[in-house]
Amino acid sequence: MFSFILILVRLGGAIWRGLKDPEFRALLTVFIVLLAVSTTFYVRNEGWRPLDALYFSVTTLATVGFGDFVPRTDAGKAFTIIFLLVGVGVFVALVARLAVAVVRPTQPSTAPAEDGAEAGRPRNQIH
Repeated sequence: MFSFILILVRLGGAIWRGLKDPEFRALLTVFIVLLAVSTTFYVRNEGWRPLDALYFSVTTLATVGFGDFVPRTDAGKAFTIIFLLVGVGVFVALVARLAVAVVRPTQPSTAPAEDGAEAGRPRNQIH
């Protein structure tokens, strides 16, 4: 249980650091907009409850695809194709940026090295 809490704390810290990155914020905004649009679409066109529509949208973007919800209308199927083509790329890019924030919690030091390394160049970096 302790390790799970530690993972959640580390993930929360990574998200917090990610919010300082303009690209991460942009991807997160696009991701949230995609979820809002798709949820609204499935509620109106497929007649699903909002939670079911959001659940389907998230499992679709994560490419899990349990198969418990399936679009029945032609419009729903066409929308899902476009939603997948656009959304999966956004989801993967967002997860990649989050992974970078988890792996690299802080930026490398840019202080001048005492061993004569170039000033302003990050230490311990392969040239």
